[in-house]
Amino acid sequence: MKSEKLLAELNRIRADLDKDPSDIEWFTLHHVFCFISYQQGAFQKYLDEVIKPGDEIPED
Repeated sequence: MKSEKLLAELNRIRADLDKDPSDIEWFTLHHVFCFISYQQGAFQKYLDEVIKPGDEIPED
């Protein structure tokens, strides 16, 4: 599974919320998205290690 697919979904979820730094849900999603984006190589390595064949979500 490519990290870009999960990052795109995380960004979509984040965009569904009003940008409000005082809202813990938006604040959390925003900073998790930023951190994972900056560490995308490490995130891809993690996905490669933990997601086994057949565990992936089917493509649309």
